[in-house]
Amino acid sequence: MELTHATVHDLLALLGPGEGAVQLPDDLDPQATTDLLADWYGAPSTLVLDGRTDPAADGCGGAALLAVLGDRAVTIRAWAYGDQWIGAGTARDAEGAERPVLVVARRKVPPPPAVPPGEEGNVDWTERLARITGWTQPARRPDVHWAETESRLGTALPSDYKRMVETFGAGAFDGFLGLNQEPWTHYREDGLLIWASTEHENLYCWRTEGDDPDRWPVVVRSFDGEDVPFACGTAEFVCRALTDPHQRFTLAEYFDTHWFMNCRERR
Repeated sequence: MELTHATVHDLLALLGPGEGAVQLPDDLDPQATTDLLADWYGAPSTLVLDGRTDPAADGCGGAALLAVLGDRAVTIRAWAYGDQWIGAGTARDAEGAERPVLVVARRKVPPPPAVPPGEEGNVDWTERLARITGWTQPARRPDVHWAETESRLGTALPSDYKRMVETFGAGAFDGFLGLNQEPWTHYREDGLLIWASTEHENLYCWRTEGDDPDRWPVVVRSFDGEDVPFACGTAEFVCRALTDPHQRFTLAEYFDTHWFMNCRERR
């Protein structure tokens, strides 16, 4: 079997939306399968390495894949994608031989509790965003030197944006809304700093008005040049984009369960 994006896609389709595993031909390099999946789904987490399971794995960390493989997993890399966990690596067959495998399982993320009417101002939107995406990993960039960044930009930045970068690092919400690790200044003359973007060329910005960055409103500059304002901050905007089907730039119409796709580290 020649390993291509098409063949891996066909195998995942064969496994379907439920739970299952397929044993791959012995001549396939497990790392090649991992690399192909990483092209689609970003940087994987390591669920099992040399037969040892990550102790942090739980219901939101890919452990459902282990339920499919039992105690046979040797090395498994895992990706979140919507309501699925996708795993690739090696596992032992019935005779104890190590074989390359592809495995899928259902992914469940508990919904965050509803925000009581009038309590929006008391919500920790970054924490809520972590719950919406089922984020259980340690902070990816806890040591960002924001003082240097803000000095270079000549302005302080919203605190929720900084927490988002520290928590999630480089990547994209639902594999679509890419979080900038430092704001872009392309439209600074228009009073805008760009904190995220999409493949549809929508730019997610702040209107940098006033001295308090935490009060900067979000503005989306659409691909056709229209500026669409939102009376909320960064993390709240992303939460609503993921969950509110009536929000203009919503992702809720595409996915019921959300995730953050880590950017693949380039070798």
